[in-house]
Amino acid sequence: MLTSLNRHKLTDCRRLFLRNYEVPVNIGVDDIEKKAAQRILVNVDVYVPLALSTPSHDDLSEVIDYNFMRDTLVNRTSQGHIQLQETLCDDVARILLAHPKVYAVRVSTEKPDVYADCESVGVEVFHFKENVA
Repeated sequence: MLTSLNRHKLTDCRRLFLRNYEVPVNIGVDDIEKKAAQRILVNVDVYVPLALSTPSHDDLSEVIDYNFMRDTLVNRTSQGHIQLQETLCDDVARILLAHPKVYAVRVSTEKPDVYADCESVGVEVFHFKENVA
């Protein structure tokens, strides 16, 4: 749960984001889903403390490169069949949060082609590091 203390810590962060990254993924529990990849939309927010993400020399080495988020998604979704969106979200969040500069992450996945009567079905998780001062 996001406590007021954690919300306060987010106000001292820079938010990097990746929106509606579309990737074909072998995901699902139904037999038909196991036969072919399906379209997934992924959204990621990465929160980095301003003290660790405010460049003083306008140099990429002073911040987190956007490629980190995209590469993480590419690597995880290419590792074979995933049963659940929850698994994909949790795995991506855990990998992103392992970066030493990252304080918190939000990851969501959506399957836009599952039902004809709605835009999509999906999952979202939010994780943060407990031990950051």
